[in-house]
Amino acid sequence: MNGRFVNRRQALFALIGSSLLGLPAMAAQEAPDALIRRLYADIMLSLKGDEKLQAGDITRALALVENVIMPNVNFQRMVASAVGPAWRQATPVQKQRLAEEFKILLVRTYAGAMLQASDHVLVVKPVRMSTHDTEVMVRTEARGQGDPIQLDCRLEKTQGEGAGWKIFDLNVMGVWLGAVYRNQFAQEINARGVDGLITSLRLRNKTSDAQG
Repeated sequence: MNGRFVNRRQALFALIGSSLLGLPAMAAQEAPDALIRRLYADIMLSLKGDEKLQAGDITRALALVENVIMPNVNFQRMVASAVGPAWRQATPVQKQRLAEEFKILLVRTYAGAMLQASDHVLVVKPVRMSTHDTEVMVRTEARGQGDPIQLDCRLEKTQGEGAGWKIFDLNVMGVWLGAVYRNQFAQEINARGVDGLITSLRLRNKTSDAQG
C-alpha cells in the first residue's frame, strides 16, 4: 500500500492519541480537557518510568497501546470511517477481517510512533461545550524542538457499558487521521476491491512483524 506518515507527524498523532485514549471508566464524568491533561501525565509517567520503553522495546509499547489505549477508542466507528463507503457493502466476514487487520495496523502505528513522542509537552486548551454535547473538538499544542504544532481531536460521549468520552479522529498539522487512511484504502479498494485491501493490510502487518 502506498503512503506512509512522516516520522514527525506519526509521532504527534501518537502523542495526542496516547493522551486521549486511555480513558478509565471512572473518568466518564470528567470534562474532556481535564481528562486529557490527567491522562497525558499518566501516559508520560509510564513512558518515562519504563527503561525498556525508553530503549524502544516495541513489545512493551504494543502492550501499552493494547491495554490502555485501544479499549477506549471507538474502534468500530474508526474502521468504518477508514474503509469508507465500501464498509457498508462488505460482507460480515470481510468486515471482521478488515477490523482485525486494521486494529493491528493501528496498534503498531501508535506503538511505534509513541516511542518517538516522549520529548514533547502537550498543552491542552479549554473546551467550550454545553452539557448536551455528545461530540467535541479538543485543541492542543505539542511543544518540543522547533515550532509548536497545533493538534485537534474529536471525541464523542458514548452510552452503555464503558460509557464516556472516546476518540474517533485526530488532526495533526491540518491532516485528519481518518482521511489519511480513507484515501489510502480507497486507492486499494478501487484497484483490487475489499478483498484486495484485506490482503494488502495483512501483508503490511506481516512485514511489520518480520521487521520487529
